[in-house]
Amino acid sequence: MITLRPAQERGIANFGWLDSRHTFSFGHYYDPNYMGFSSLRVINEDKVIPSKGFPPHGHREMEIITYIINGALEHKDSVGNTSIIRPGDVQRMSAGTGIQHSEYNASKSEPVHLLQIWILPDTQGLNPSYEEKHFSTAEKQGKLKLIGSRNGRETSVTIHQDVDLYASILRDGETVEHSLVNNRKAWIQVVKGSLQLENYQLYAGDGVAISSEKSIALTALSDESELLLFDLGSEK
Repeated sequence: MITLRPAQERGIANFGWLDSRHTFSFGHYYDPNYMGFSSLRVINEDKVIPSKGFPPHGHREMEIITYIINGALEHKDSVGNTSIIRPGDVQRMSAGTGIQHSEYNASKSEPVHLLQIWILPDTQGLNPSYEEKHFSTAEKQGKLKLIGSRNGRETSVTIHQDVDLYASILRDGETVEHSLVNNRKAWIQVVKGSLQLENYQLYAGDGVAISSEKSIALTALSDESELLLFDLGSEK
């Protein structure tokens, strides 16, 4: 079964300095039909104006993945990590028993455009932790590159949940395929460009929930189309 979550139907939050689109219920946006998918709880597409951002705030019991589309984001947290992440960087923060962090646009002149993803952990009470890795365009070009997994295999960041997260960048006409085994589910998030999935044409910001399918084939309809694919356990 394939269920489209069109970009234009997402929740909206605009505070001037922040323009955000919520795939699932978040903050003041609530839709009982979109509370998450399997262990995937949040996909927010955020655009932050220069020098602005989120002051220190707390999280608990959540795996938080940040994926930069354009620009640079400065991160600081209460366990001593500081960094600036840019396109190609994947940041994983396990909030565990509790962590404070801030996120600001690191540029004084250019906006930052990012996806922030929340995944429910499979274990409660973890110590807060942080990880950051870079994946080049070449590593993602024309293929599905594993960027996150429960055991951190293939140089991916470690996610404390039964999920494999892939990224891909495709030229017009290129196709990637992925098999789903043991009744696993998948979520596709289109980052840039446009894609064909069976009879669906997908565009930047669109999401797709996939269940009871044995395989997925995605074909780019434009150059430099970019996507994330979440291969998810079916326990929830």
